[in-house]
Amino acid sequence: MTYEETIDYLYSLLPVFHRDGEKAFKGSLTNILKLSEYLGNPHLKFKSIHVAGTNGKGSTSHYLAAILQSAGYKTGLYTSPHLKDYTERFRINGKSIEKANVVTFVKEHKSFIEELKPSFFELSVAIAFDFFANENVDIAVIEVGLGGRLDSTNIITPILSVITNIGFDHVNILGDTLPKIASEKAGIIKENIPVVISEYNDETKPVFIDKAKSTNSEIYFASENFSVVEKETNSTNLIVDVFNIEIDSPRLIFKDLNSQLIGPYQLKNIAGVVQSVMILRSLSYSISDEAIINGISKVVTLTSLKGRWQILSEKPLTICDTGHNEHGLKIVLDQIKKLNIKQKYFILGFVTDKNVDEILELFPKDGTYCFCQANTPRSLASENLIKIAESHGISGYSILSVNDSLKFIQEKAQRDDLIYIGGSTFVVAELDNL
Repeated sequence: MTYEETIDYLYSLLPVFHRDGEKAFKGSLTNILKLSEYLGNPHLKFKSIHVAGTNGKGSTSHYLAAILQSAGYKTGLYTSPHLKDYTERFRINGKSIEKANVVTFVKEHKSFIEELKPSFFELSVAIAFDFFANENVDIAVIEVGLGGRLDSTNIITPILSVITNIGFDHVNILGDTLPKIASEKAGIIKENIPVVISEYNDETKPVFIDKAKSTNSEIYFASENFSVVEKETNSTNLIVDVFNIEIDSPRLIFKDLNSQLIGPYQLKNIAGVVQSVMILRSLSYSISDEAIINGISKVVTLTSLKGRWQILSEKPLTICDTGHNEHGLKIVLDQIKKLNIKQKYFILGFVTDKNVDEILELFPKDGTYCFCQANTPRSLASENLIKIAESHGISGYSILSVNDSLKFIQEKAQRDDLIYIGGSTFVVAELDNL
């Protein structure tokens, strides 16, 4: 099979979350354990960092991978979903797995795959673990797919667990309260393994403390130890100062730290990342301040990250972002307000399991909107989306394709305007010029 035929084969054979939704979430570690045993338990052959959270886990994973890479470690990075190509999920030092490796893996293990019929995600995790073990990575940063406790990545025993934040997402699977969701995310906390919490609130903190006590794990609340203060932000960079606040008098440890990832939500992520690096240092990892600075300032370049506040053009300023839930989109919209651009155009599409009514309440009524839908069965039909929007006092156009929507809006926008594309990872993924 060719690479394209291989991917088509997997999509046709296995349940896929972006297509099948909740049905593709197995809610059990049985299949991944069987896959791993069949492959010789590759997850036991490399060290790892495990990252969970409602929002921020992708950015945090990329920050950590970029810093470790800058420190000279051969660093694996597993993330999901991919945007343009499946190989993006599996990276070593920023380079995606070769397509031929994917083809060879499926060809060699085709009989077992057809016998077990794991989910697409379960198989992807197995490919990642096998890839990192075969390539003898020094360490791999593993991003949770969904939740934590029953996520297929949760068979690893990492050297460090990181939980970025807790918000309402996938409530039909993870629970309808923040403590319930936090409990699922806290499932990645392992016996005697330290855990970093990047962000918490009064409802989630006790959940993390109780879980850490039950596993005898040192717990670090990053915001109680490090303060990240925004100094300057623009469409392309975020500049911050980082203070150590563990001591009586706050001590400046990074001045004018420049991040390629921007937005106020990165302040919490950076605090969690700095806390994580301090723990890695205590575990005898040699990570200089220069490696931290380089990793954060070149995170997009080093890890080939796409879709996080990605600028597609300057005139008009055209930005796409994969934020897709209420918490993430609120932060994105706050960042848009800071740009102080008068005329704003929004190209939006969502999937059916999001609370679109609450999300649309976040968007300004005076923007110009174009509603689209991604080419996946889970997409909310654009004609239905425009009706929901109208019930919230938002009017606009309905154009099926995101690329056709962008062309339509580009004809209307002036050079000093803003065009924002988002609402769903799958909408962003279908952009031609990403």
